[in-house]
Amino acid sequence: MISHMPKLSAGTRALLILNGLFFVVTYWVPNMRNRMVDWFALFFPMNDHFQMWQFISSLFMHGSVTHLFFNMFALFSFGMILEALWGTRKFIAFYFIVGIGAGLIYIGVNYFEFKGVYKELLELGFRPVEIQALLDTGYINPKIGSQIADGKLQEFYSHYNGPVLGASGAIYGILVAFGMMFPNAKLAFLFIPVPVAAKYIIPALLVFDLFSGVTGFSLFGGNIGHFAHIGGAIIGFLLMLYWKPNAKIGSSFISTSE
Repeated sequence: MISHMPKLSAGTRALLILNGLFFVVTYWVPNMRNRMVDWFALFFPMNDHFQMWQFISSLFMHGSVTHLFFNMFALFSFGMILEALWGTRKFIAFYFIVGIGAGLIYIGVNYFEFKGVYKELLELGFRPVEIQALLDTGYINPKIGSQIADGKLQEFYSHYNGPVLGASGAIYGILVAFGMMFPNAKLAFLFIPVPVAAKYIIPALLVFDLFSGVTGFSLFGGNIGHFAHIGGAIIGFLLMLYWKPNAKIGSSFISTSE
């Protein structure tokens, strides 16, 4: 349990403010929503909207108030503790490295799946121009639909056109870092009625995300980048392995009693 919380530090505060500003401009400034998504959400590399800066800018874009709230609540709850221990510069570096890494892994998984369907369509005799027409319009030619499952084609279209937005990948990296530094800290989540040690609940969340990403089943609806979550956790874990010999143990902030 938390014995006392550090003050809201500069890096965490700046990230909270930037996320809030991006959200306000996207949804409250007239005629800006589509422009903000086109400019700053992360698109598939073969899509015309893709830009390299989107690996960073997409970390400040969110799809709803709920999406923003839960990510910022996690950033506030765990991020400022890590920043207090590491310092602002190291924490900000961690945040962006993990967030960018999550985007790269997510895009990599989608690219692998996308190329598999693309190759299958070519082997069935469809021309690249016919495949591109499906990607551009979403219209499934009956000739194509009769040979490949509709769900697979919808996912193929979604990989190409669906933008990725949100800080969740970076947040999962923060959760993993927190769990590695404070494995016995008791955490409470909305859908779990009793506090559970970080060393149990964080791996459980990752297993559920992996299951949802592989099977497509999710308790929280569709349009969730499960492999971005997994990617952020992997990069966060690797960074912590690299940094752990020099990491401080935050006993002054967290009680690690069993």
